[in-house]
Amino acid sequence: MEIQDRTDLCFPHLLNSSCRKPTLHWSEAVLLNSVLLFISLITVVLNLLIIISVSHFRQLHTPTNILLLSLGVSDFFVGLLLIPLEICRFTFCWFLGDAMCVLFCYLICNLISASIWNIVLISVDRYVAICYPLHYPTRISLTRVKYCVCLCWFCASSCSFFYAKDELIQPGRRNTCIGECIHYLSYAAGINDLIFNFIFPVTTIIVLYLRVFVVAVSQARAMRSHITVASFHSATSGTKRSELKAARTLGVLVVVYLMCYCPYYCYSLVGISLSNTPYSFSLFFLFYLNSCLNPVIYALFYPWFRKAVKLIVTLQILQPGSHEANIL
Repeated sequence: MEIQDRTDLCFPHLLNSSCRKPTLHWSEAVLLNSVLLFISLITVVLNLLIIISVSHFRQLHTPTNILLLSLGVSDFFVGLLLIPLEICRFTFCWFLGDAMCVLFCYLICNLISASIWNIVLISVDRYVAICYPLHYPTRISLTRVKYCVCLCWFCASSCSFFYAKDELIQPGRRNTCIGECIHYLSYAAGINDLIFNFIFPVTTIIVLYLRVFVVAVSQARAMRSHITVASFHSATSGTKRSELKAARTLGVLVVVYLMCYCPYYCYSLVGISLSNTPYSFSLFFLFYLNSCLNPVIYALFYPWFRKAVKLIVTLQILQPGSHEANIL
């Protein structure tokens, strides 16, 4: 019986303090890990294409695309680091030590926070571009956007130190056994995270996109008002199509964001603690899934992205002067 017990331990030589191995069946673990690693690969590839495209082609050095680049960087590291480490944390014993566990916790807070606030910056950019098009070149300059991106990453890093300060002082203090990696937020840190990484960003995004939608619809109607009476019916149907298209695009942006972040923060709001369980893993994974969907929502809808991907895949970007290519 003792031999059987030892084989179930992460560290058999530490009989009294070792954690037990996860009880997930090997076939379920292989299937789950294969799916998650595939999503991780897709996340890395899509965001890497965004990073290369915006960095390489001079025509893409615009304020909006700099924000897409910053979002792509945060989502790229989510796919490269966070998803594989999360798989290890939930389906295997944690063999990387307490210091790596603290670093992992810090990266989660940093990258997720940076991704959220990059989305907020993109919302502000689109709000100014549609609602104040004549003032856009002066209000949203390339230099200001770069400063905002740097400030976004600085604030995300600073908040991450606040969230992980207890673990930084004494790594592994919340672990119940060796071979475990627990992410713990104090009550104050949890309230701060709920307000500044969910309530305030969500409110800002929804308000800005509703305003953008109203302005876009009014502009479409104004353009149709110049059409002759003879084409009234066709103009009316065209207006409806424009309204539906705007509603569909903005709806996807907001709904996907809320779908990925609401479940976890709803549980935080009612004060339910999430431990290392399969259910908590599904909630955390929704965070990471948003990083896979972001490049689809924000980049694949742009024609220049498809042109840039074609040039990258065919290795034409290696040719001299390729950064001056016309892809817009």
